[in-house]
Amino acid sequence: MEALDALINRVSCPRLEGPAPTAEQVENMLKAALRAPDHGALRPWRFIITEGEGREKLGRLYAEAARQDDPELAEARYEKYCNMPLRAPMVITVVAVTQEHPKVPVSEQLISAGCAAHAIIQAAHAQGVGAMWRTGEMAYHPSVEQGLGLVEGEGIVGYIYLGHPCRKREAPQLVVDDFVTRWEG
Repeated sequence: MEALDALINRVSCPRLEGPAPTAEQVENMLKAALRAPDHGALRPWRFIITEGEGREKLGRLYAEAARQDDPELAEARYEKYCNMPLRAPMVITVVAVTQEHPKVPVSEQLISAGCAAHAIIQAAHAQGVGAMWRTGEMAYHPSVEQGLGLVEGEGIVGYIYLGHPCRKREAPQLVVDDFVTRWEG
């Protein structure tokens, strides 16, 4: 796939099925992520790959975190949390690894980690793999962060769900001028 075509025509794929991306496809996605813009060459990211039974464990981690917040959590809601990571055969958790730096503020490091997540999604699309960037409350819950082994200075940028699209989606037509202002001073 041509690079420009991939950039212009990528769409999120909320419904994904197996098989999971191959090891080679994942390697390509991560290589793309490592090329994200990165002021100071800090490499402020790391990636956690979850597939197979690991997705079930991740779902239970979500459900237990939700139950901590609401001890009266209904069983149906508990199950919904358990099933969240099962919506795709693979989940890559993108973690921002930030540090104090005299020239690179934490905000720029977070943006860089977001660019790494975007690169994973673009590389997935270029290889015919569907992707969906998800966040929500479980991307910011301290118990989930702890369960995934995050430490001080780390935070979840997003969960990239990967698999094969259940159906083809067309990119919506967007008018560039609707998003652009020209400033001349």
